[in-house]
Amino acid sequence: MTDLARIRLTSGIELDVRDTGPRDAPVLLFLHGFPESHRTWRHQIAHFSGRFRCIAPDQRGYRGSSKPQDVASYEPGKLIGDVFQLADALGVERFTVIGHDWGGAIAWGVALMGQGHRVERAVIANAPHPALFQRLLCLDPVQRAASQYMREFRDPANDALVREHGLGGLLLKALKWERAAVMEPEERAAQFADWQDREAAFAMLNWYRASPIVVPPMDAPFALPDGWQAPPLPPLAIPTLVIWAMNDLALPPCNLEGMERIVPDLALSKVPDCGHFVPWEKPDAVNAAMEAFLG
Repeated sequence: MTDLARIRLTSGIELDVRDTGPRDAPVLLFLHGFPESHRTWRHQIAHFSGRFRCIAPDQRGYRGSSKPQDVASYEPGKLIGDVFQLADALGVERFTVIGHDWGGAIAWGVALMGQGHRVERAVIANAPHPALFQRLLCLDPVQRAASQYMREFRDPANDALVREHGLGGLLLKALKWERAAVMEPEERAAQFADWQDREAAFAMLNWYRASPIVVPPMDAPFALPDGWQAPPLPPLAIPTLVIWAMNDLALPPCNLEGMERIVPDLALSKVPDCGHFVPWEKPDAVNAAMEAFLG
């Protein structure tokens, strides 16, 4: 899983992409989250690439892919656009979108925009639905506390720390980042090396800085702002599998409450005793849930 193709999008952004499996097979398009890479999905690609065409980019701002340094380049609409442009560049008309963490946030947007014509199904792992998350940040003390790290990621006062120590320095400060016991040593070594790239570090942080999500401080009232309205999003009507690691410290299970009302064709797979990085912390559980869902 080391060979990556360099794909140029119509926007001029270039992405490094893992593209494997039969070219005439149904397409699974995998989107990784922060602070990882296409390697997030290594176990799923190994499992499914015999029967599906598996496409997994290093998204904009990550590793060798294009890393514009301005915040505006990471607005959600542009990140969603990258996915459709990538499908176009690879000659893919229809696909199943699969995302984790920030990749899952983009996958929600891709699925909502592409349902009924480009996107056939969606698989979302530990990524909040855009119609639910902002409400939780306003009202739910657990989710608000869990998301305070986003305020650190957005704070330019931390930029000097990143310039001196790379992304790892900020992760240690904001998240008390610790070594995951289940990650292979070579994977962790490669990840630490990726975090030393200063341009990539600021590009990754720009995903947070460009997001319209508001994270109130803990001393702000637990109430919706005056005049607040939920995003005017349609229901996601395509078949959708949500996989949720139940011990996720950043995104607790409160994110599942009410999801069945806005995702009517919902399959839910809860993964116990697992932290945030469910694709590689519990790959067998993820693969089994996807097998059942994909048929």
